[in-house]
Amino acid sequence: MGTYALPDLPYDYAALEPAITGQILELHHAKHHAAYVKAANDTLEQLAEIRDKDRITPATLVGLEKTYAFNLSGHVLHSIFWQNLSPDGGDRPDGPLADAIDEHFGGFEQFKKQLTVATASVQGSGWGVLAWEPLGKRLIVEQVYDHHGNVGQGSTPLLVFDAWEHAYYLQYKNVRPDYVDKLWDLVNWEDVITRFTKAVGT
Repeated sequence: MGTYALPDLPYDYAALEPAITGQILELHHAKHHAAYVKAANDTLEQLAEIRDKDRITPATLVGLEKTYAFNLSGHVLHSIFWQNLSPDGGDRPDGPLADAIDEHFGGFEQFKKQLTVATASVQGSGWGVLAWEPLGKRLIVEQVYDHHGNVGQGSTPLLVFDAWEHAYYLQYKNVRPDYVDKLWDLVNWEDVITRFTKAVGT
C-alpha cells in the first residue's frame, strides 16, 4: 500500500560542499529522509488495518494520526528542502517574489534576518520556513517545531531551512547559526520563485 517514495536528489551528495559535506547530505537523505518515508507508509498500513478490523478507537487512532502527521510532514519538508538548494544557488530573487519580500518584510535584508533568526532559534528540532499565507495574501516566516507544529493553517511552504541536528551537527557541532548562514549561499531562487508563482496563482 506504499504511497510515498524517497525522491532522488537533483545533484550529487558532494555537490553542496563545502557548505554541506557529502557525508552529511548522504546520511540526511538516504537515512533520515528515507526513515520518514518508510514510517509514513507503515502508518498508513496500520490505519488501514484498524479500519478493516473495526478497531478505530481513541486509543488506537490518536497515536497513529500524530505519527502519520509527523512523518508525512518530514517527508514533505525534506522534499522541498532538496529542491530549494543548489550548488549554483545564492544571491537573491528578482521579479514578483522580490517585490513581495519588499512589501511584506521591508526589504530583502530584513527578510533574510528574520528567517535566519527563526531557523537558528527554533527550540529543539524544527525548521525555519518562508511561506505564502493565502487568507492575508502575504508572505510570512514560520518556525516549525519538529515537522508539523506552529504552522499557519493553509500556508504554503516556499523556502525551508532544516534546523534538525542531523542536518548540520557532524559539521557545525552546536553552532547552528553558522550552518544557517551557509544555507543562504545554496538557495535555489528559481525553485522558490516557481513555488511562489504557483502559490499566488499568477
